[in-house]
Amino acid sequence: MSNVIVTKFGGSSLADATQIRKVVDIVRSDPRRRFVVVSAPGKRHGDDEKVTDMLIEYGRTQGLPRLRVELRLKLRFQTLLDDLGVALDLSLFFRTLYDAAARGNTDLVVSRGEYLCARIVADVLGFTFVDALAHIALDDRGRPNMALTTELLGELPEDRGYVIPGFYGFMPNLKVKTFSRGGSDLTGAIVAAAVGAKEYENWTDVSGLRMTDPRIVSTAKRIPEVTYKELRELTYMGATVLHEEVIFPLLGTDIPIRLRNTNEPSDPGTIIVGDEHVSKRLPGSIVGIAGKKDFTVIRIEKGLMNQEIGFIRRVAAVFEKHGVSIEHMPGGIDTLSVVVASDNIAGRRNAIAHDLQHECGPVRVFTHDNMALICVVGTAMAHTPGVAARVLQSVARSSVNVRMIDQGSSEISIIIGVENADFETAVHAIYHSFA
Repeated sequence: MSNVIVTKFGGSSLADATQIRKVVDIVRSDPRRRFVVVSAPGKRHGDDEKVTDMLIEYGRTQGLPRLRVELRLKLRFQTLLDDLGVALDLSLFFRTLYDAAARGNTDLVVSRGEYLCARIVADVLGFTFVDALAHIALDDRGRPNMALTTELLGELPEDRGYVIPGFYGFMPNLKVKTFSRGGSDLTGAIVAAAVGAKEYENWTDVSGLRMTDPRIVSTAKRIPEVTYKELRELTYMGATVLHEEVIFPLLGTDIPIRLRNTNEPSDPGTIIVGDEHVSKRLPGSIVGIAGKKDFTVIRIEKGLMNQEIGFIRRVAAVFEKHGVSIEHMPGGIDTLSVVVASDNIAGRRNAIAHDLQHECGPVRVFTHDNMALICVVGTAMAHTPGVAARVLQSVARSSVNVRMIDQGSSEISIIIGVENADFETAVHAIYHSFA
C-alpha cells in the first residue's frame, strides 16, 4: 500500500470561495493528500440551490426556462471564479453544456458541476486536473472497472497532486455515465482502491457518523469506529452520510475510510475499517440505529406452505414480474410477510394479489401500510444472549407495538417494524437503552 491519502470533498465543502479555501488549507496541510476528488458546489445557505439540481433543471427545460437556469449557473460560477481570483473562460463550458442538452445527453449535462468545480479547485491548489471521463472506467452495466481504472491512474506521475471530478466515469463506448446522487463518494473509493491509498478521507459538513439521526435524537453520540459491514447495514436503512455503494471498491483491501468535517478539521470523525481491524467491543453493544418510514407489508397466509417446495420462489417471482423490489421476507409455518417500499407498489396492489392467487393459491393476502423499519446494528451483538430482548423491552416501555422482527443469521443487525407514527418514539427508546 502506498503512503497516499485520497481526499473527497462534498458539495457543502465547495459551496463558495470561503469553503474552497478551507479545502485548500486541508489538502496543503499534509503532502500525502495527492488525490483530491470533488463534488459539485452545494448550497451556500438554506434557501440556495445545489449546482447539480440546477443542471438537472437545465437538462429538462428548453427555451426561456433553460436560459434562466443558464444565467443562474453563470452567476454562480463567475462569482466563485472572481472570489478565488481564478481566470477561466466559461464560454466553452456553456457551449458544451448547451450542445449536450440539445443532444439529450443528460449524464453529460448533470456531470458538468463536478467537472468545472474540479477545474477550479485544481487551479487554486496548483494541482493537475484529471478528467474522470478519461480515467474512471466503468463496465457495460455502469459499475467500476477497477482493473482498467488502476491501469489508467497508474500512468500518472507520482510527483504531482491531482484533482478528479466525482460522480461520473466512462462506459466501454466512451460515453459519460453518472452514478446515483452522492456518487462522488463512490469515485473517491474507486480512486483510493486503484492507487492503493493508505486512507480514504471523506470530508463533509458533519463530524462523522452519529449513533442515530441527530434530527431525531439531538444528543446522539459520535461513532468513533464502524466496520464496512455495519456501515452497509446503516446506509441501506437510511443513514445518509455516505453513498450506499462506497464500500464495494474497498472490499478486500486494508484501506480505511475516515469521515471528517471540513469546518472542524481537528475533529477525528469516524473511521470505517474491515472486520479484521475492528477494536474490541463490549459484548452486546451496538454501533448505530437507522431506519426509514413508508413501507408496506403484504402478508400471505396458506396452510402447510412450509411443505410446498418452491413456494417462496413463486412468491418472489410475482414481485419480480411487477418490478417491485423486496426489502425483507420474514415468515412462519403458514404465513409469509413481504416487505416493500410503499411507493414501489403504488398502483400494482390488485395485480400482485391476483398473481399471487394464480401462482401460489389458494392463499389469503392482507396488506398493511404506514410501516416503518428500524435497524439496530453492531457486530458485538452476535452470539450475545438478550440483545433482541433488550431492543423489544425498550420499545415496549415506550408503549410502542412491534409488528415485525427480523434478524439475519449473521446476527449483526436486528430489524423491527412499527407504525410510521411510532417511528421517532421507538428510535428514542432504543437509543437511550444502549447509549
